[in-house]
Amino acid sequence: MIKYFNRKTRKYEIEKVAGGTYLKWIYSSPLGMKILEIIIKKKIFSKLYGLFCDTRYSKKRIEPFIKDFNIDMSECPINYNDFRCFNDFFSRSLKQDARPINTNKKILISPVDGRLAAYEHINLNKIIQIKGFTYSLSELIKNNKISMNFTNGNCLIFRLCPTDYHRFHFIDWGKCEPYNKIKGNYYSVNPISLQNIPKLFCKNKREWSIFHSNNFGNVIYVEIGATCVGSIIQTYNPEKNISKGSEKGYFKFGGSTVILFFEKNKITVDRDILEQTKKGYETKVLLGERIGTQYVQ
Repeated sequence: MIKYFNRKTRKYEIEKVAGGTYLKWIYSSPLGMKILEIIIKKKIFSKLYGLFCDTRYSKKRIEPFIKDFNIDMSECPINYNDFRCFNDFFSRSLKQDARPINTNKKILISPVDGRLAAYEHINLNKIIQIKGFTYSLSELIKNNKISMNFTNGNCLIFRLCPTDYHRFHFIDWGKCEPYNKIKGNYYSVNPISLQNIPKLFCKNKREWSIFHSNNFGNVIYVEIGATCVGSIIQTYNPEKNISKGSEKGYFKFGGSTVILFFEKNKITVDRDILEQTKKGYETKVLLGERIGTQYVQ
């Protein structure tokens, strides 16, 4: 059971997990773990499933998925029947007014729809994955020189469920450097797997880039793939002027994660998010909503 905090209702809610029973068995049983290591974590497994989701035969999965997870299709600019395949539906765009962007330059916005855990004054060698498991930033991006610039900064972990809108966006105006690819496995990023696989984020396929934000300093964007994620697609233009809220890229099918690292004294995360993280709960957020502010001494 995954419980998260809903900021709007100020209540805790239970997440409906796609394939929850399967995930629990895979990541909690001896036989499941053997199958995970031999087959499921491998690139070929996710690639083949991704290829299937790109075919017209996968289209029949769209309507049941919408009904099972109560997805609001009024936010989408086209009818679900008009999608060519499941991946087209999964990586769908939204209507322009579906996610209002807070354009106040001092306000930090969420780059995605997802569940957020936030950490202040991070120890670069002990970044929290989940209670009991940590990893280092240099392991994650494989660049110790850049990592050192983020000592005592902030780390924001956004977990995207398969039911979420799966495009990720920029939090501010600025310019973004070209992205770096790191090959890896395809473990699930669900809390069930995070509790069982040490340094999971450092083991999975991922891409990272440095965003030179006008108002929040330099920010490391890390996009992490997961089981059945066919691809991480970057759609931004490197070194070009970027607007707050503009699209950076999207994931194909599967749950995924976006992690942002901020330098010391650049942002202040909203108190309710920090309090819920300390209690062990993620906070549900939507693209464009306020999650913090520019740091003020």
